[in-house]
Amino acid sequence: MKCLQDFGASRVRKLFDKARKLSPCIVFIDEIDAIGSRRTANSGAESENNQTLNQLLVEMDGFEENETIIVLAATNRPEMLDKALLRPGRFDRQITIAPPDVKGREEILKIHSQEKKFSSDVSLKSIAEDTAGFTGAELANILNEAAIIATINHHEAICQEDIEEAIKKVMVGVQKKTRVISEKEKNLTAYHEAGHAIVGKFLNTSDPLKEISIIPRGIAGGYTMYKSNEDKFYKSKTELEEKLVGLLGGRAAEKLALDDISTGARNDIQVATQIAKDMVTAYGMSDRLGPISLEENENLAIFGESIEDVIGVEVKTLIDTAYQKAQEILKANMDKLDMVAKLLLEKETITAEEFEQIFE
Repeated sequence: MKCLQDFGASRVRKLFDKARKLSPCIVFIDEIDAIGSRRTANSGAESENNQTLNQLLVEMDGFEENETIIVLAATNRPEMLDKALLRPGRFDRQITIAPPDVKGREEILKIHSQEKKFSSDVSLKSIAEDTAGFTGAELANILNEAAIIATINHHEAICQEDIEEAIKKVMVGVQKKTRVISEKEKNLTAYHEAGHAIVGKFLNTSDPLKEISIIPRGIAGGYTMYKSNEDKFYKSKTELEEKLVGLLGGRAAEKLALDDISTGARNDIQVATQIAKDMVTAYGMSDRLGPISLEENENLAIFGESIEDVIGVEVKTLIDTAYQKAQEILKANMDKLDMVAKLLLEKETITAEEFEQIFE
């Protein structure tokens, strides 16, 4: 088996010449989008990428019936591939590998846990249930991080708290224990995260809350974590609309409680804007535009220049509506917003149980 990555045209020829001599054999091309990305009109016929791709296409067309050479390729970006690679006669079978389900995650965890020592309170099944959407590499990373954390904490075996910390590290980032934070910034972060949590509580499709914290992790000043214990392959329009509301809950809380806004909502706004854009252009969820695909530039051209203005209006309407709903939820629960924010300032991290006690 040979691996092809970042090869020029001449090396592609040499690889397939060698494959014919070694036949039967398998040629494996990892990250094929690196050499097989879509050709563009302004890239030039003689560009290095085009030459490499053209040579690959020629070699795959040149197989004789009696040649036993199998070409396999892998990519995480199938949308980047040139259409010529996907035509019949090139890669005849395409297999999409989705993230593992709960049973798959448990089996993956069993493999990566074989040489690790765990305490009796650790359940791989429980970890699998809490990591919906995680890939095999992320699951392996969690166990490796948990082993490092357990060593740092002088634990004889990996325990549940080590696993929980590893999951947070993979999902949110490394905890910044030495970062000096002003009282003003802590107060803003507390209201921001409290806003996310309270808005999420009143959304029918929101996942259950797991933890809220104003301890910085990675690039985030704080985080609101939810339990991801359900594998979802599709999302409804209602779920996506409520996802927008939840994402904008932090910004809405800043505005209502502090009469100011900050850069802390940057990632929330980026994610919300992308979701709204996909709803309009990819999922056909705009009542005004209907069920049409507008992801590709050539599709936009069919409907004329004004279609881009309509898309912009529809995306903005989704965002504005979500932001308005987030503010309405918080206005009706300002006393709870203050209580959650004050508890965060006092304890820095609060659990789902402590959060629910405020509403009881």
